[in-house]
Amino acid sequence: MLSFVGGLKFGLDHITPLAWGILGLLAVLSTISWSALLMKWILLNRTDRANRRFLSGFHDSPHPLAIYLTKEQVELSPLYYLYHAACRELAFHLVGEEEPGRSFSARLQGAGRISPSQMGSVQNAMERTVSSTALRLETRLSLVATAISVAPLLGILGTVAGLLEVFSALDAGDKSMLAEGTSSALITTIVALLVVIPSLIGHNAMVSRIRAILVRMDNFASELSGLFDRQFVDHRKVEEYLPSLGTLGAPAMPRPSTVAERSPTRA
Repeated sequence: MLSFVGGLKFGLDHITPLAWGILGLLAVLSTISWSALLMKWILLNRTDRANRRFLSGFHDSPHPLAIYLTKEQVELSPLYYLYHAACRELAFHLVGEEEPGRSFSARLQGAGRISPSQMGSVQNAMERTVSSTALRLETRLSLVATAISVAPLLGILGTVAGLLEVFSALDAGDKSMLAEGTSSALITTIVALLVVIPSLIGHNAMVSRIRAILVRMDNFASELSGLFDRQFVDHRKVEEYLPSLGTLGAPAMPRPSTVAERSPTRA
């Protein structure tokens, strides 16, 4: 360990201007990466707390549309936004209104049931919410992925450039530059690895948490869809007579009009 620290100090003492520039770029990438990871970590923690608060209120509510009717919002909860989007679509098909007004509850009591095809539009609304939430939660992670991809390349660039300087010095007969140039060249690779490894661990941890949130959204969407399906969807078969094509007969082709028929008669 002491030899590693000594070698690192020796390389920093003889580092080249190009290597300093690459180290500066690596420092910028590291700052961007960890800023994005920290903001994402805070957002996901708040999202988890909001989801737990919404689920607690939803499971304690006496009616599937109770939270929707009271307009009780739960900010930063993807489950709430999914629930609200589904309720808006369901309310439109039930009473023709997306947002509950003064007479909404009374109209809802007298409303009938919706068809399975209309329930399909409710499910589509939930799917759109899950997709938009995935995009929102994954924002800024692309910055971390960029830092993870670019940092090793910058480290290799610094190492290759440093080794080229060593070889040019050796070609000129200056063997004293061998140790100094090699240690300086390897510094950029070490710093690049120090940037990449923690960022990669943090990136994978954030991706895992986002996937867990999306899985919970899918599970809640299935639960809500089943609840709506049992209470609001009419599954009775409607007998509808559709004549077959054979009973309609062959299509009659119009007779082409002659010139005499098209021209006016003379008196």
